[in-house]
Amino acid sequence: MCAVLGAYLKNPTASDLELVSRLLLESSIRGLHATGATMFTKKGLRTIIEPAPAMEWLNRHKPSIGNSVNSDGEFYMVAHCRYSTSDLAYNQPMFSEHFSIVHNGVITQEMPENWLNLYGFECKTRNDSELILKCLENGLTDVAISPLERFPDASMAVIELYKEKKIRFYRNGKRPLYLTNVSNGYIITSTADIPRRAGLKDFSLIDMNTYYTIEGDSLSKQFVNIPGAVDLQNG
Repeated sequence: MCAVLGAYLKNPTASDLELVSRLLLESSIRGLHATGATMFTKKGLRTIIEPAPAMEWLNRHKPSIGNSVNSDGEFYMVAHCRYSTSDLAYNQPMFSEHFSIVHNGVITQEMPENWLNLYGFECKTRNDSELILKCLENGLTDVAISPLERFPDASMAVIELYKEKKIRFYRNGKRPLYLTNVSNGYIITSTADIPRRAGLKDFSLIDMNTYYTIEGDSLSKQFVNIPGAVDLQNG
């Protein structure tokens, strides 16, 4: 059990940015062992990860949220609160200079030593969420790989942040992910109770096996047909 959080805000006020901090704090109920966030700054993507709960992370890094409104007056962030059942290595977000991703779920239970032979990806960590990042990186040199289609048996709720000022998010039937519309943007959370406790309304479970993309202040959707897929989050 972990939490993922995403935010896009246009011309955010101090109150809006305080809301982001509150959402991160509310998300920590799903994971107190490590906290990390990637924000789009004037110099590109910046990631801050610590093996500490969100309250401690905010005590040290809350100013980074306020300083991450880019030159277009836009705020982009993805964040992760981790619940660990093993160690505190390889915390999220998983990132490169081009992308940053946060993931709740399990991609594979195969040993990391077998990932290259099984999936064709040479990973640097032992965190299976890195396999999603490798799908994105493949698109830099070859045809982009769809994580939903590449790993149909996985459980996933994912939010991706691109250096091109874009957020993409999606889930399959084994994990929830909620979208909240606010007056100047969008908030993505793992569960409905997180925005509710933060004082927000108008949140809804996103469609499974559908890529949602935020570019600027526009939101688009692309359905992916996964044969035999069942939504365990409805009903």
